Amino acid sequence: MPKAKKSGKRKTFNYNQDRKKLKKKVLKKNKPRIENSQIRHAWDDRKSMAKNLQEMGLTFDPNRSLPITKQQPLGQLLVCVSMVVAELEEEASRPEKDTKTLSSDLIEYAQYMIREHKDNFKAMARDEKNYYQDTPKQIKRKINEYKRCHPEHYNNFINSLAAPEPMVQ
Repeated sequence: MPKAKKSGKRKTFNYNQDRKKLKKKVLKKNKPRIENSQIRHAWDDRKSMAKNLQEMGLTFDPNRSLPITKQQPLGQLLVCVSMVVAELEEEASRPEKDTKTLSSDLIEYAQYMIREHKDNFKAMARDEKNYYQDTPKQIKRKINEYKRCHPEHYNNFINSLAAPEPMVQ
């Protein structure tokens, strides 16, 4: 078999590459970004991970920080609360918004099915507007998702269905 042509070539220095930028790029790739803002601001790059976490009042290994003993009652635990831990607890205590929403097409689909068939999911599955051939359970799941994500909108829609329509002359 023939030998590869470039394998014996001597490596030469590339003057067109900025070695300082390459080193920064490699270091940035190796040191990931900390997602949590409180921990990121309190982090000191010159210290080890264990030391940083210890100064913040956090722990890397919970088994080491709180050893399990059989005789220890729960009331006697001493907890060191630092600024970072207080901020994390405050952030965790805030209620989380339900940001899930449905597409307008899915809302229209659910409203059409309810308007035409009320609670008859088998009839909904046989409907001609059921383009994706959803099963009765899938349609029920989509309608329940609509109820959960947009409760006020759903209630207004149901109330508009229940209201008698005025006669047009």
